[in-house]
Amino acid sequence: MSDTKPTLLIVDDDEEIRTQMKWALSADYELLTAGDRHDAVAMFQKERPAASLLDLGLPPQPNECGEGLAALNEFLAIDSAAKVIIVSGQGEKTNAMEAVGAGAYDFLCKPVEMEELKLILRRCIYVAHLEHEYRELRQQTGSAEFEQMIGASPQIQGVFAYIRKVAGTTAPVLLLGESGTGKELAALAIHQRSPRKDKAFVAINCNGIPENLLESELFGHEKGAFTGAHMQRKGLIENAADGTLFLDEIGELPPSIQVKLLRFLQEQRFQRVGGRQEIQIDTRVIAATNADLKQAIIAGKFREDLYFRLAVVVIHLPPLRERGDDVAVLAREFLHRYAAQNNKKNLAFSPDALRAVYQHTWSGNVRELQNRVKRAVIMADGKRITADDLELTDLSKTSPATLKEAREAVEKEVVQNALQRHQGKITSAAIELGISRPTLYELMEKLQIGRPYRSHIDPVDPMDASPVD
Repeated sequence: MSDTKPTLLIVDDDEEIRTQMKWALSADYELLTAGDRHDAVAMFQKERPAASLLDLGLPPQPNECGEGLAALNEFLAIDSAAKVIIVSGQGEKTNAMEAVGAGAYDFLCKPVEMEELKLILRRCIYVAHLEHEYRELRQQTGSAEFEQMIGASPQIQGVFAYIRKVAGTTAPVLLLGESGTGKELAALAIHQRSPRKDKAFVAINCNGIPENLLESELFGHEKGAFTGAHMQRKGLIENAADGTLFLDEIGELPPSIQVKLLRFLQEQRFQRVGGRQEIQIDTRVIAATNADLKQAIIAGKFREDLYFRLAVVVIHLPPLRERGDDVAVLAREFLHRYAAQNNKKNLAFSPDALRAVYQHTWSGNVRELQNRVKRAVIMADGKRITADDLELTDLSKTSPATLKEAREAVEKEVVQNALQRHQGKITSAAIELGISRPTLYELMEKLQIGRPYRSHIDPVDPMDASPVD
């Protein structure tokens, strides 16, 4: 990010609150202030702040929310990606929630906890920066450069570099990676960047066709080769002549077909099922698998010589969980795509949705992310996609969100463990913790800790009687 401080617009009709905000935030932000909608919109139009704090109750009707909501709508009309945090009174909480549904980034209730505000602002600015980088990436590369293979992480950029290097050659390529990491897209990118791009790209899932049909699918058959073979039929290898043949799930290829494929890779020759004529075809082969082929070789399920024929160049597709901020970049790309398809303009992710996207492990990788976003676009109400729309859990709702909450969580765990170890004896637990009995009682009350159950046969410590109220 730039070393210059991000600009923050504070919109509140209370001059004292504006002064407090300026005093608390000036070290981290270049501050702009406005006391009404007219000035706020004019300043937003001119300065385009990185984020805005907006009070809903603005003059001439400070006790109602109309002016604040109108300001929000004008901000978003100027910049649909604007980051606006609503700062409202407790009585306006329902309206604040509606504002989030209309496009606000988040909301806080007055009086504002400054540490919480600073945390939300940091997240907000980070998201704004990430979106800016994403827009620049789209402008520089275009989403189709690698057939929708999008990402700025070093891991995926390394894959792109391999594709650039290998695309112009005729070498077989083996793509390795978990299910959903984009192996077929990588194969298509290699084809489209090769001299064969104007010829056919033929893909087959080796695990999706019964073994008794797979040989015929790949190599074709002659008329009368088997029951039902009423005419000659070309196989996928012939269909990919002068082009590219993509063999997905190559690890599931039956041993009998492995032998025939090996011969084709060695000689570029094969025979159709039931045929005797040698057919020579120039086809580039790209294979992919999510299986451990080296283990399959040890187990005798995959031919070692075939492996080395296929693995002239090996490209590893990284799982989504190892690609850092690419998860958010991809989520926004899918959101942009499916929102356009469903005529839902200005649809964006809520803060809890983005947190959940980062926290999720994505065992199904890019394919799982794509499917969840596609469903969420269809199901979302308003202009914000929530974690619930994605059917994800925002772990921050159950985890400490502030330093104070984190301290209290640790204190509670330490005190509870001490009480458990000493079967609820206050004196013994206090000695272990290095505090007095009254202090421990105060801590237990503050942290809402009850005393653990003590067996009736435990000896009673006369010093451990509860104090009389």
